Amino acid sequence: MFKGSIVALVTPFTPQGEIDFEALDALVDFHLDLGSDGLVVAGTTGESATLDRREFSALLRRVIETVAGRIPVLAGTGSSSTKTAIEQTVAAADLGADAALVVTPYYNKPTQLGLQLHYSAIADASALPLVLYNVPSRTSVDMLPQTVERLASHPKIVGIKEAVADAVRIAYLCQRCGPEFSVLSGDDSSCLESMRNGAHGVVSVAANVVPKQMHELCLAALHQDWERAGQINSSLAALFEVLMIETNPIPVKWALFEMGLVDSKVRLPLTMLDEKCFAPVRQRLVDLGLVGRIGKGTTA
Repeated sequence: MFKGSIVALVTPFTPQGEIDFEALDALVDFHLDLGSDGLVVAGTTGESATLDRREFSALLRRVIETVAGRIPVLAGTGSSSTKTAIEQTVAAADLGADAALVVTPYYNKPTQLGLQLHYSAIADASALPLVLYNVPSRTSVDMLPQTVERLASHPKIVGIKEAVADAVRIAYLCQRCGPEFSVLSGDDSSCLESMRNGAHGVVSVAANVVPKQMHELCLAALHQDWERAGQINSSLAALFEVLMIETNPIPVKWALFEMGLVDSKVRLPLTMLDEKCFAPVRQRLVDLGLVGRIGKGTTA
């Protein structure tokens, strides 16, 4: 079962826009040292939409080699094309990923039956366990809990990242999909409430910045230490909010730049964080003791 704080890892780029493998190695070590429970490579936060197949393979290979089996590595292999998603999932298996995180098809807006057949086809062709990924704010299609329940009977489909912040939905999934089916929040702000309703953890954007705190929040929740989990959640609430001040991963990339961990480069059509947003992001980092009052990305 996948559980705890699983980081939706950014993909660091050089100022010229190539994958920065040196920064990537340092990021992975950062998460291993500070307790992250898993990594998602080439997901939404990893700018998967702008990675070509060669880059996807090189990125995933490097992370798997650096992790060396210490925590699970999930590869983002979703596509609007079932055929392409199968090919990406097979490639991830060949590279040694522990699972595939497969987003619902975007733009073509399949029906619930289409979603069921899409995921069943990928699972039938896959040597990897699949974690479903439902994020209608990005894809314009909502995979309903009843569809997930049907898919959970497939032996290769082992969990879901549910980005709909709905406690009733989370409770339904936990109750109806079986005790070994991992239900993971896909939304930092509602992670604690989701875990109160049975979720096993979170695929987290904020964990890029605060891996130790997100690990401890999830650990406390898994042990039903709701007082401790609530304290951590309250301390991070302002960070959760500011990391969505523009489209993810723009703010989290900038935060990591301020912390001296990566360049702020994002690939078009995304653009660097608007200057008016620098101060609120920086202030949250200062409040958490992650940077001084002047960060790497600022001038005196």
